[in-house]
Amino acid sequence: MIEPISRNTPPVGVVVSRTTTEAPPMTMRFEQILADGVAECSYLLGDDSAHVAAVIDPRPDVDIYLERARRFGLAITDVFETHIHADFMSGARELVDRLGGQARLHLSVEGGAEYDFDHEPVRDGDEFRFGGLRLKARFTPGHTPEHMSYLMFDGDNERPWGVMSGDAFFVDSVGRPDLLGEDETEELTEKLFHTVRDVFMALDDDVIIYPCHGAGSACGPDIGDRMSSTIGYERRYNRYARIEDPEAFKEAILGDAPPVPTHYPRMKKVNTKGPEVLRNLPRVQPLTVDQFADTAEQGAQILDVRDMQAFGSGFVKGSLNIAARPELSVWAGWLLDPDRPIHLVLGDDEELPGVLRLLWRTGYTDFGGYLAGGIAAWREAGRELEKIPQITVHDLERAGDVVPLDVRKPDEWDAGHVPGARHAFLGELRDKLDNLDKSKTYATYCASGFRASIASSFLAANGFDNLRNTLGSWRAWTAAGYEKEIPN
Repeated sequence: MIEPISRNTPPVGVVVSRTTTEAPPMTMRFEQILADGVAECSYLLGDDSAHVAAVIDPRPDVDIYLERARRFGLAITDVFETHIHADFMSGARELVDRLGGQARLHLSVEGGAEYDFDHEPVRDGDEFRFGGLRLKARFTPGHTPEHMSYLMFDGDNERPWGVMSGDAFFVDSVGRPDLLGEDETEELTEKLFHTVRDVFMALDDDVIIYPCHGAGSACGPDIGDRMSSTIGYERRYNRYARIEDPEAFKEAILGDAPPVPTHYPRMKKVNTKGPEVLRNLPRVQPLTVDQFADTAEQGAQILDVRDMQAFGSGFVKGSLNIAARPELSVWAGWLLDPDRPIHLVLGDDEELPGVLRLLWRTGYTDFGGYLAGGIAAWREAGRELEKIPQITVHDLERAGDVVPLDVRKPDEWDAGHVPGARHAFLGELRDKLDNLDKSKTYATYCASGFRASIASSFLAANGFDNLRNTLGSWRAWTAAGYEKEIPN
């Protein structure tokens, strides 16, 4: 039989062997695959004696699943979704297509769920076998009406050793029930409470939890930074799992939920309809300086993915700066217009594939082109460049005529901020522009400077001329020992 996986076993690349006299040796392959930025966890699991595998909750850039399956000699025969995702574009249809259309796509039809594309319906209690590995669907509504988790068993053993909990249950947290709007929040909160109490807390302590998200996702409040957990640990330390009163649970989960990113409702609709199958990365063509200048003059949506200092020293007017880091996915989701083509400025043209993958994850597949040769080509052609001064926290502390503008999340602001600062959370900055005075000089800051540069570029694109970006931001401010202000 499969040996129990200890709670200290690393969650990524778990390999478990089973040897008996009745059957050839079986190695269970279990890969947890993290998509940084959107903090999404997908899974490839299978039996290499039977050479079959399944993928759970794939992201759209699906090459990683094909490569892992080839490495282990596995054929991906089945693809599962735990629920209709709101935070990233599903890669389930993309993966099935890349597998020649032969893999089965399994989707929950509980809770009245309907989809606009072909799928195999999954209902509570359905079971699936992959050699010596068995999955059992368990209906776990609350985060969404149709949510399905998957218990994992060794063969016919009736006791599960793990559960893929999707967005119903996280490390140190649970899925938020408010993403479908106020009309459904009350009912979903009640269902989530019973899912937590009657399903997850009813499992044995040593059952391992493998969630769909890690720390950084807005699909639940204060998700822990560990990639897996156990029921026993969560029973003892997860504050939401310990609440036994429905009203107290409602108050806690809704009170702690972070702001809803603007791309969530859009992604929910796209994933219900079925994302377009691209069969490769989104297409984008190189543009000459003159071609790029023409689109810029016509008000094109320009995304500059260079780091903050390179951007601040010179950029094409109207550009939004989101550096080519994993967080690009999320902040593009918050701030870019999905109905307008994106025109890219890269630090190096070879960065293009990686940038496209990050943007694809939050549903951006329409591109007007990229500036061939980057800013160097623009500069050498004698084109004008805008600038945003980059200042240190020491400059900020001495500048009496500069207003610090804190663009961090509300909980970060509440934990302490620069004295005299204004607060405008980056994700809601578009809605707060009218509350800011264009005649004043603002110095944007966040935790480290990444979000501050996004904010200053956004303000510059919306007619603010007197801007500064604070290098090192809050971390540098506190490290320098400067005074901080904490709201009462």
